[in-house]
Amino acid sequence: MFALLRLVVVGFVVLSIVYICVSLYSRSVRRGRLDAEWELDQPPMTREAYIRKGMTEYEQSLRPKLILGVYLVPTLLICLIVYLTNFA
Repeated sequence: MFALLRLVVVGFVVLSIVYICVSLYSRSVRRGRLDAEWELDQPPMTREAYIRKGMTEYEQSLRPKLILGVYLVPTLLICLIVYLTNFA
């Protein structure tokens, strides 16, 4: 039982670190694309307002929700492996 608890705690910490890194990377890439789009198009709003509006749209999109798969996929794989090892 202690080994399972240790696996869950260490796994959660590692997956949280991976999630934070992937999330920050994805946000920085999106911010860079918005900056490049602003340079090309020169819309009538300021650069900061354009990026803020684009990041608000990004936060409501599907991509940040898909990044939560960082928690889901490894957890399901570990559960599958444990099940197949013990009961199959």
